[in-house]
Amino acid sequence: MLSPQQTSFTKILSLTSDEPLKRRFMVLDEPIQANMRFGLLLEVLDKVAEEAALNYVNQFFPEARVVTAAIDNIVIRHVTDMSRDVHFKARINHVGRSSLEIGIRVEQPGNPVRHIASCYFTMVARSGMGEGAVSVALPGLKYGEEIEQQRADKALQRRKEYKQQQAQLNEPPSREEFQMLTDLHTAQDQTGFNGLLAGKLTADAWERMYPEQENVPKKIFGGYLIRRAYELSSICSEQIAPNRPIAAAVNRINFFHPVRMGDTLHYTTRVVYTNGSFICVEANIERISRDKTTKALSNSCLFTFVNVDDDLQQQPVPKIYPTNYGEDARYLMAHRSSQSLIAEGQTI
Repeated sequence: MLSPQQTSFTKILSLTSDEPLKRRFMVLDEPIQANMRFGLLLEVLDKVAEEAALNYVNQFFPEARVVTAAIDNIVIRHVTDMSRDVHFKARINHVGRSSLEIGIRVEQPGNPVRHIASCYFTMVARSGMGEGAVSVALPGLKYGEEIEQQRADKALQRRKEYKQQQAQLNEPPSREEFQMLTDLHTAQDQTGFNGLLAGKLTADAWERMYPEQENVPKKIFGGYLIRRAYELSSICSEQIAPNRPIAAAVNRINFFHPVRMGDTLHYTTRVVYTNGSFICVEANIERISRDKTTKALSNSCLFTFVNVDDDLQQQPVPKIYPTNYGEDARYLMAHRSSQSLIAEGQTI
């Protein structure tokens, strides 16, 4: 049995020495703050999680592969400084029957070290192809140090809390939440109402998957999909942000169905909630098979943006108003999901 320490994996983005790489990760070719393409950072994170998981799984099952099942909350602690390298430090925290939780700390060396974010990926080990693919039973880890056991316990606690949060998200509104939604609808009936309606704050895009985007056999790289979802969500958030929206958090990303070569994808994004300077955008990716016989939700994402000025000072955004049951439900779910993230506080 291996210890978590023995599963450590590090990737470095050499922004200080690789000018083409630095340019690829820039939002603008200008000296602005928060100039890192966060969507591209998400793509790298997914690849780092995959490599860390594969390094472990392939020791026992050389032909097995891993797929991303979910990405837990990611809270952005600091914006990235483009004059420093970026280090991704990954380690396996816990191994279940066929799943692994990969913890990744994103930081930039220096004095002081800049902690960008920490995140947790749930990966699943699979063997075989197509309909014959099956999950593989993995050996567990050996926890020799107290901190390693604590991380494993926290991984199990996160899984438990996620299930509780999902159950809570589907609960009917509390008295306070019902009053919140009532006030939003009552305001729309007032003479001279000119508020922003949630149903009009949307953006969508279509795309076809090609062989060059293949990752595991016949399937498309999940990191690419979440990058595209984030980038469209960022564009969607600009419809309501008076200044500049930047990433504040990833509430959750779920992977439901694999995307295959030849699939047509429909990305849909909508602003579902605002609070102070924060904007929540829901993104869904629907896959349609090449023969048009299969249509399924591939991914669902909820991103939180914060509206800032040129000095990264938070600026308020307008309130949005849901108009129907579906918009009420999305507003309420984002409200509940965002409370714990916003309570943690942002250092941006």
